[in-house]
Amino acid sequence: MSANNKPADPVKKELSYSAKVWQTVAIVAMLVVGILIVRVAFNVLLMALAGSLIAVYFHGLGDLIQKKTKLKRRYAMIMSVVGTFIITGLLFWFIGAKIQSQVTQLNKNLPHNISTAKAKLSQSALGQKLLDFTSGNNSDKLAATAQTFFSTSFGVLGDLYIVLFLGIFFTASPSLYKNGILILIPENKKQLATAITDRISTALKGWLKGMLLSMVLVTILITIGLSIMGIPAALVLGLITGILELVPNFGSLISMLPGVLLALTIGTNTAIIVALIYIVSQTIVGNIVTPLIQKKMINLPPALTLISQLIMGTLSGALGIILAIPLLAILIILVDELYVKRVKQQVVD
Repeated sequence: MSANNKPADPVKKELSYSAKVWQTVAIVAMLVVGILIVRVAFNVLLMALAGSLIAVYFHGLGDLIQKKTKLKRRYAMIMSVVGTFIITGLLFWFIGAKIQSQVTQLNKNLPHNISTAKAKLSQSALGQKLLDFTSGNNSDKLAATAQTFFSTSFGVLGDLYIVLFLGIFFTASPSLYKNGILILIPENKKQLATAITDRISTALKGWLKGMLLSMVLVTILITIGLSIMGIPAALVLGLITGILELVPNFGSLISMLPGVLLALTIGTNTAIIVALIYIVSQTIVGNIVTPLIQKKMINLPPALTLISQLIMGTLSGALGIILAIPLLAILIILVDELYVKRVKQQVVD
């Protein structure tokens, strides 16, 4: 047998195979680490977006104060920030004790209310199906899903602190960060980048204005409606509904459940009326607020909005769901400015 046809050394074969295995393991490990880094970075970017929304709120309020009072920009911004904190503190001061008492009452009566609601639901076929669905393994699945959706990267409290401080920093020196981004843009594209930034700012202001208005209106309507019906903890339920307005589509359904279940402990007819109060309130707010949002913000397709919420909720929990719509609006503006308009211009030319 010639030297060229000499069989391969088994030891070398084994070493070659081991090297390939370790190379594969290293590649997979690097991919996993890369995905984790991208996910964490994405969560950080979301918190930066949330901080930007806080800055947009303060500057929008500052614009309004400056327009109405003719004060200098600095004093208008001071009034915007300080006034917001003072008003928020006063609200907590006046209604904090009532909220605490209602929450204590809810916690105390929760086991009895749950038992009563189950007894009422078991009296109907539909109610029994609902009880069967939310019991056993299904209840564990629902709890796991809720835990996945309503968890954030650094914890809720930590996220709130980070977002608040980012908002303060962005409010104090907005031009510093805006100019820092524009420095990275080539000189011949700076005008386009400035136009995109202004359009995004206008869209976010419109979304924020509409969202704050809808939260206040729905809180007032639900609180008044539930108080008239004699539902316990009407103020707490109204505040929960207002806060969950931050989560379109899902928020209205989630906020309705505790109110309807509490009403069910009083009577079936009361539960139906309370459900109608929630539906009518959401409809009124939607009809008042939607035109306001669409004036300043692009019209987002409902299906695309829902898909973006599902994706963002899976990726980043509660923060992702809340910021899904403004993030979607930013992406659509970028696509429109960087691609759609250029294609249209090429067609015209």
